[in-house]
Amino acid sequence: MNDNDERPVTIITGRVWRKKGGKPEGVHIMLVAPDDDSAVRSALDALAKEGYAEAELDQIGDMQGEPDDEPHISAYQGALEGEVSIVTFNEQF
Repeated sequence: MNDNDERPVTIITGRVWRKKGGKPEGVHIMLVAPDDDSAVRSALDALAKEGYAEAELDQIGDMQGEPDDEPHISAYQGALEGEVSIVTFNEQF
């Protein structure tokens, strides 16, 4: 990939907690980063800034096109614009 190519949007999935020992929420984090290590660091920084006390990240990968549904469409657009987009949801255990 050269500097003229757009970098793909990276998605990181996992769980987050607002407070230690609290109820977990599922999380999808979308961002554009030069490599996986930078993506994870940026994701963890963004989660900390949003007040999350803990995070458990499970998977990381590049998205293969724009998602079909909100709020992921907006998160994807935000990532393309340079934001670290965080989508949380209730996770069934």
